[in-house]
Amino acid sequence: MRSSLPIEESIGQRLLLAFAGKDAPSPEIVDALRRYKPAGITLFRHLNIDGPAQVRDLTQGLQTLARQAGLPPLLIAADQEGGQLMTIGDGTTPLPGNLALGAAASTDLARQAGEVLGEELAALGINVNYAPCCDVNVNPANPVVGTRAFGEDPRQVAELSAAMTAGLQSKGVAATAKHFPGHGDTASDSHHGVPVVPHSLDRLRDVEFPPFAASIRAGVQLLMTAHLSLPAVDGRDDLPATLSPAILQGLLRRELGFDGVIVTDALDMAAIHQGDGLGPDAVRAAAAGSDLLLLTSNPDDWQRVYASLLQAAQAGQLDPAGLEASSRRIAALKAWLAAHASQPDLSVVGCAAHRAVADEIAGRSITLVRDQAHWLPLPVNSSQRLAVVLPRPQDLTPADTSSYITPKLAQEMRTFHPAVDEFILPHAPQEADIAALLPQLRQYSAVVVGTLNAFAQPAQAALARAVLQTGIPTVVAALRMPYDLTAFPEAPTYVCTYSIMEPAMRALARALFGQAAFQGRLPVSIPGLYAAGHGFAI
Repeated sequence: MRSSLPIEESIGQRLLLAFAGKDAPSPEIVDALRRYKPAGITLFRHLNIDGPAQVRDLTQGLQTLARQAGLPPLLIAADQEGGQLMTIGDGTTPLPGNLALGAAASTDLARQAGEVLGEELAALGINVNYAPCCDVNVNPANPVVGTRAFGEDPRQVAELSAAMTAGLQSKGVAATAKHFPGHGDTASDSHHGVPVVPHSLDRLRDVEFPPFAASIRAGVQLLMTAHLSLPAVDGRDDLPATLSPAILQGLLRRELGFDGVIVTDALDMAAIHQGDGLGPDAVRAAAAGSDLLLLTSNPDDWQRVYASLLQAAQAGQLDPAGLEASSRRIAALKAWLAAHASQPDLSVVGCAAHRAVADEIAGRSITLVRDQAHWLPLPVNSSQRLAVVLPRPQDLTPADTSSYITPKLAQEMRTFHPAVDEFILPHAPQEADIAALLPQLRQYSAVVVGTLNAFAQPAQAALARAVLQTGIPTVVAALRMPYDLTAFPEAPTYVCTYSIMEPAMRALARALFGQAAFQGRLPVSIPGLYAAGHGFAI
């Protein structure tokens, strides 16, 4: 294991780059591998992904280029969380996601989900997963975490985070606990500014920190910083944790005892200075204790960051001992990957055994919150027609791949009842859309209305209320966060899936027709209505 590197190479090994290219590495990244000698590459869905075989060819090409440039094997990373954020989409196993795991409340399933993610990534040549999400989602207004969290109970989130970490790393893929010090109680998105977590250290130790501590005990290899501020630690509300020595060195290294690799969240977010200000902020991140700096696909940013880091190191603004320690940690991570390296056959990606895990998670997570009207199970008389009304999915944050998914609820319901028609409306339907829909629904015996964060989307809430007011038996299914019921509390029958993935739609269809029991329990509270842990089994 090398630790004492030439300063230029030591700086290059602090960088994670990205590029636009699917069939082959781009000319820009080929040049960057020779010029900067970076630690690795992050793959993004819109930039790099067509399908499993293409991804495997791409990662093999990148590693070949690294060898030719005299580099150690690259870290090749992706956000493959399951649920709403899947960098590698079509062809991989459509796991329902973390909130569904929270509703299933099974550490065994969380470990199995990690194993599925790890084995499939390893087959694709991806050796770092930016998962699990260890944030405790206690704030319904949180715009960026949501279903990416396991829930609102710190103890349960800790157990499931540790289990997923163990599952991932059992397959030789390094897990990344994120987003430290905890993004679950923010009402803004660090893609757009610096969120503030205004709590005391005692509260942070009780709620935000336990999942990270559990992942550290489970041996997590990397930990990702969040671009949010902790005034209780730094005495200010404009310093992102990514740039804070007190948070990264004080809390994370010394208090929690993490000795692995600290990687920043993406440095193209508005919480970090952009343009000419990015270089100085990269120096601050390195000085604060970040080992790897996650850059995106802008070659100008690569140059800014590399030049700023090199100049700061040469001028003594970066502690030589700190540079040496980071080099050792990055080298140790690569040595761990080399020791655990095993590339499964591509046939494991999306295989039947993995899909069975996804189906079990979905089946054990579907939650019946209420059925006051006793409209479940749905009728199966062939003379009765059923309607499914869904909003078209879209990405609600930059950390979202929902727009790539077409929910197949109507298709899955036709397995049990052939007379099911589907109506797809815009994500935010206009009054004219709703007015045109309502007369068409009067020919149906029952309606299933799906919602996607209607609690934060007034037009969706208006659609659900309008359908409920027709008097037609209506089941409302929250396909993302359970909080939607607060927007139409009069809904007598309400279920939650936490996911629009195919296994979740299949499990919902089975439960709606009484072919499977509702087994899930709410992993978060519905404010003013139901506490976490609520749910009926019928």
